[in-house]
Amino acid sequence: MMELSLVRLWTVLFLLTGGGVYSHSEYLIGLGSYDITGPAADVNMMGYANMEQVASGIHFRLRARTFIVSEPQGKRVVFVNLDACMASQIVKLKVIERLKARYGDLYTEKNVGISGIHTHAGPGGYLQYVIYIVTSLGFVRQSFDALVDGIENSIIQAHENLRPGSIFINNGELLDAGVNRSPSAYLNNPSGERSKHKYDVDKEMTLLKFVDDQWGPVGSFNWFATHGTSMSRSNSLISGDNKGAASRFMENWFEQNTVERSHSEEFISDEIPRRVSSIIENHQDNHQELLELASYFESQPGKPATRISSSARRVRSALRKADMPGFVSAFCQTNCGDVSPNVLGAFCLDTGLPCDFNHSTCGGKNEMCYGRGPGYPDEFESTRIIGERQFKMALELFNKASEQLQGKVDYRHVYVDFSQLNVTLPKKDGKSEVVKTCPAAMGFAFAAGTTDGPGAFDFTQGDDKGNPFWRLVRNVLKTPDKKQIDCHYPKPILLDTGEMTKPYDWAPSILSLQILRIGQLFILSVPGEFTTMAGRRLRDAVKTQLKNSGNKDLSGEIHVVIAGLANGYSQYVTTFEEYQVQRYEGASTLYGPHTLSGYIQEFKKLSKSLVLDMPVQPGPQPPDLLDKQLSFLTPVMMDTTPDGDSFGDVISDVPKNLSLKRGNDQVTVVFRSACPRNDLLTEGTFALVEKLEQKDKTWTPVYDDDDLCLRFKWSRPKKLSSRSQATVEWRIPESASPGVYRITHFGAAKKLFGSVHHFTGSSSAFVVT
Repeated sequence: MMELSLVRLWTVLFLLTGGGVYSHSEYLIGLGSYDITGPAADVNMMGYANMEQVASGIHFRLRARTFIVSEPQGKRVVFVNLDACMASQIVKLKVIERLKARYGDLYTEKNVGISGIHTHAGPGGYLQYVIYIVTSLGFVRQSFDALVDGIENSIIQAHENLRPGSIFINNGELLDAGVNRSPSAYLNNPSGERSKHKYDVDKEMTLLKFVDDQWGPVGSFNWFATHGTSMSRSNSLISGDNKGAASRFMENWFEQNTVERSHSEEFISDEIPRRVSSIIENHQDNHQELLELASYFESQPGKPATRISSSARRVRSALRKADMPGFVSAFCQTNCGDVSPNVLGAFCLDTGLPCDFNHSTCGGKNEMCYGRGPGYPDEFESTRIIGERQFKMALELFNKASEQLQGKVDYRHVYVDFSQLNVTLPKKDGKSEVVKTCPAAMGFAFAAGTTDGPGAFDFTQGDDKGNPFWRLVRNVLKTPDKKQIDCHYPKPILLDTGEMTKPYDWAPSILSLQILRIGQLFILSVPGEFTTMAGRRLRDAVKTQLKNSGNKDLSGEIHVVIAGLANGYSQYVTTFEEYQVQRYEGASTLYGPHTLSGYIQEFKKLSKSLVLDMPVQPGPQPPDLLDKQLSFLTPVMMDTTPDGDSFGDVISDVPKNLSLKRGNDQVTVVFRSACPRNDLLTEGTFALVEKLEQKDKTWTPVYDDDDLCLRFKWSRPKKLSSRSQATVEWRIPESASPGVYRITHFGAAKKLFGSVHHFTGSSSAFVVT
């Protein structure tokens, strides 16, 4: 606590002095953020491919965070970070269509990059290829629309916020937020190559600090490799996992310190949304008087509400922000392919012993082998801890950032058909050979899953043979021919997805490759999950290409980062050596053993064209399969309540004279509710903690469903029932101020003939001391 207090004190002084002395800006910068939470009920979550993992509430909301950097009279680049499992090719295509209608050719697929943080706790169904939407029962239009709308709105915000500013870059090592979950595959890389690196995962975080000429610091984006799997495959609450949590911590930190700055200047704007505990001193500390006061406020029965009532009461409501642009902090994903946040290691559930090193099995089976996060057995606590560790590192880098980005803003983009790419490889004798990538296919070890989320049946990681039974099952769908089998060797093919086209394509063939340049920073947008060593090879190859270009503009330090899961998704990319081991990542490398070499070859071409200012051919256009999408998700027909009850009524209220302690206790309230799919309450909230202001007896929002301490859970008593209930749980944080509180629920119910009406209800009041 002392360390955090010192950091906080230093930061307040930093903000008070304007954040340091900055060099003259040469860019226009703009940042934006928008809600992309999607349907919080009935929809399968994207990531673990677990049919039983269906959304039923919200841990905290998901957002699209965007930065735009432009030369005043020149080129510009856009980078969008999604609190989603990955970017989607069809989502980007439709976002670009909308941007073209609004801005003409200002924003295109060439200069807009969209990357996902890889949370496994967001709604699925928004990708266009069959293999990625099987568990979500096909395409989910609500998931898709939430992403397209949110990305577009975050870019609009960033565009409208464009102002002169500067960008600073910093990097440092974060040692305790990721471990290698496939160490046996990593060890198959050449020993000489491994000896160049201290760790078997990348520990470096690279951070950009955005500073507006007038307002000072307005945001930060950083890249660090660790999987979004702190939340397990059994979790059913929508969550941004550890990176989404880190973003909340960083944005809340800045907001908190802005308030303290306002206090020091003896000025508080009523327009700035704040935690009540951070801006109002509570002079009423008489416990009995608080209990007496709380007794006057009984539960409020459910009543009709307006659509905007939820967003108007939201703690971070955009309707109540000050003139200063909101601080945007994004924790982006990079080459996380073999990096797990479950840093305690992988253990067998039955024996408690470590799992088998080579195959991650327990007694020969994978189902019992699970990784443990630092908060084990509490996955919410693990999410918080890994998020907090990234936040603390980012805060340190943010406060010390001094190297300024200077120079050109530029970009290059190409579409490449990875199903039949000729790749030229150097040989030891100085000559070269040409090899080919393969149509996509997934190996047997893919079905084994990982220690973050084991698969089922008798699949195991490291399987380079397969078995006769699952070959028979595979052949019902598609039998790979000898050419395909030989091309993918030593991967035994379980699903020949690249050659499966009914009812439409099962896997992508045409991939988006992109470089965004801001001065001495180069962002490589890749549509997959690179392993640690694969990412190192790609970054090194591009950096060498840039340094050897002879471009005087690149004579100083060059920073190269990989933006993973960007502009589309094509699973994993391992090194050739890791591929031979056929762990999960190798089995999920779609285009065969030379996939990484193909990426390196094409990115070297892109980087060369970039520094020599040469044009590139756009490549083959990817398909637009939106009109072919099928969906088998049952729509919401209607919502009902028992006779005499209303939507929003309290089913289970707080006890009378309830008094709770900060940092220890939890309060739970259950309401009559309706399906959250009726209205996503975008930029609003389903759940709210309100605090009573004693002076005027009004209720002020304190925490909403975008806070980690408040959980919104939704359920039906029976699977096909039209009745449902919402459970709101508030774990009272240490930072909450003493006083009188209540819980409020917002929702929307659907009538039989399709109309939707909004409602709200509140619990009885209780005391927090």
